[in-house]
Formats: sequence, structure tokens, C-alpha cells
Amino acid sequence: MTRGRQPKVKAKCLSKVERVDRITTLPRAIVETILCLLPIKEAARTSVLSREWRYNWTTIPKLAFYQDHVKKSSDGSETSDLERARNNMDTRCKLIYVIHQVLLLHQGLIREFTLSMDAHYTCFEIDQILLHLSRNHAVKKLRFDFYDDNAYCLPLSLFSLHHLTDLDLENCNINQKPIFNGFGSLTSLSLISVKISRKALLHLLSNCPSLKCLFMSLVQVSVSQELPTSLIHLKYCYIEELSFKDGYGLPFIAALIKCSPNLETIDLAIKSVLLHEYSVTLEKYSNVWLEHLNELEIGYFTHVKPVLELVKFILARSPNLKKVSLLTNSVVDKNERLEMLKTLRRSTRTTGGNCCTLSIASLNLKDGFLLEETF
Repeated sequence: MTRGRQPKVKAKCLSKVERVDRITTLPRAIVETILCLLPIKEAARTSVLSREWRYNWTTIPKLAFYQDHVKKSSDGSETSDLERARNNMDTRCKLIYVIHQVLLLHQGLIREFTLSMDAHYTCFEIDQILLHLSRNHAVKKLRFDFYDDNAYCLPLSLFSLHHLTDLDLENCNINQKPIFNGFGSLTSLSLISVKISRKALLHLLSNCPSLKCLFMSLVQVSVSQELPTSLIHLKYCYIEELSFKDGYGLPFIAALIKCSPNLETIDLAIKSVLLHEYSVTLEKYSNVWLEHLNELEIGYFTHVKPVLELVKFILARSPNLKKVSLLTNSVVDKNERLEMLKTLRRSTRTTGGNCCTLSIASLNLKDGFLLEETF
């Protein structure tokens, strides 16, 4: 009886060994992929799976930290601003402590780093984190998403990350002109609600020769007739909250377009417009030619001269344009929309039998109109 049972026991043991081997012998690349898909807290917990997995999480190349994921000390029933401020400070301190512990135990290279937190301008702990990253790691993707009214001021150590390919900044300040040789590998730059000086912005854009995608908001920068360096690799340009106040918006976008001859898509969202005469400004850019531009979209489009001048300026210099979308959040009379289409059509310069679709649509769901014409 005992001998008859032995093969079954042996088979059962072998089955357990095989199941363990299928986990512990996974290729390192697959293990890293699995761990990168987990929150850092859950990735660290995999150290209890087995001896072989104990330190696997310390070598993952992608780290992301979010203050919203930190457990709060209270249940959210604070009765005063002071209590809320104290609890917010508490979660921020916990997050900083976690980051320092992870960086202390981390053994491999960090290729991607994300930090989302409430960071005011005196948050010197972030300075230390950036300094660590700039000295010890060849970071390729960096994302800072801050949400404090007193925006955090970035230190110069940020510009020591020469291997960056993607830089995503939100709600922070760049006060001084960066002193660096450039981001030679940077292909994507996002500056959302970033307060930046004219000199700093020009220096930054002029030292990103490989830039392909540019995302910006709250642009209130007065620029000269052109940027110091041509952005010949820039394919996609998205600017939201573009302001035409005080001569900011139009000169900036015109100078950017002039220095980006290979643009394929322009996406603009207009914030505010003042009725000034801008035709003289655009005459400076009469030699601009957007041979590769395929698509133009303008959100919050308004039927006023500065905006119309900008649209006509782009249409007249884009022979291969295929799609133009103008989105308005105001109620526009049908006859007025038809008149706009006729005006813009006269400015369009398509060649070689190319067709361009021009549409005017409403962002207002109650209005819901769509007027489209192909020419």
C-alpha cells in the first residue's frame, strides 16, 4: 500500500517544484516589466515571495511616487485650515521619507522618475532628490507634477540630467537662466503652468536640438523675431491657454512656427484676446513656409481679427494642409460661420491637387453645430 502511494507523492512534489521554477526563473526583463507596472509599495512587497525575489524590486528602472497614494493620518474631517495644512504636511513628510528609503536601497539605474506632490517653493527635499538623480543615474524620463499655489522653484541640478528624452513639468518655477550644454537627446518637452522667464525659455528651447513634441500652457513670454536655434525636428506643437494679451501670444507662436519648418501638427487653445492690430507683426514672418503641416486645430476660436490673422497666416503658408478644425465655445450664427469659412478659404494655399477639410464646430454641447467644407 505504501509503495503504491509513493509515485503519487513524488509526482506531487515535482509539480510543486515546477510551479516554483516558473516564477523564480522568469527572464529578468519580464520581472522588471511586472514590477514596473506595480505601485512602488506593491513592488517592494514582492520581496516576500521567495529568496530570489527579495531584492528584485531594488533594481527596477522606473520609479513613481504620488502623494495621493500616501495614507493620511486623519479621516478627512478637519474643521480648520490649520488642521488641513498640518495633515497635508504630514503626508508630504511621509512621502519624502519613502522616497529617501527607496533611493537608499535602490541598486540599479533609474531610467524613469515621476513625482506628484504638494510642493511649495521651500521644499528643499526635492533639491536633494534631483541632486541624487543627476549624480548617480542616467534618467531618461522625468515628470514633476506639483500642485501648490506657491510654486516650487527648480534647482540648477535639473539641467545636469543630460540623458533626458522626456521632460514633463507642471506647476513649478524656472527663475534663472539654465547654465548647461543642452538636452541633446530630449524629444518631448511639456511645460504646464510653468512660470519661466523669457531668457530661460529661449535658452531651454534653443538647447533641445532633437525636440519633436512640445506642450506648453500659460505662455506670457515676449520673444524676439526668431529663436536662436532652429527646431528642425519639431513635429507636434500644442499650446493651451495661449494669451493674446499685451502682445504675448501672437509674436511667440509666430516666432516658434518660423523656427520649426517641419511641423506636422499645430494644436492651440486660446485663452484671451485683446483687439489690437497685429498684421504689422506678422509681416516680419512673410518668409515662413510650412511645407509639412498636415493638421491645424484651434480651441476656443473667436471671430476677432488677431485670431483670424493667425489662422490666415498659417493657411497661406501650408500647401499640404489636410485638416483645419476651429472649435468655438460661443453661439455663432450660421451666416457668420459661412462668412468665416469663405474668408479662410481665400487664404488657403493647397497645391498639387491636395484637398483640405475646414470645419467649425462648437464646444458647447447645447449648441452642437458642425459646419464643414472641403476644398
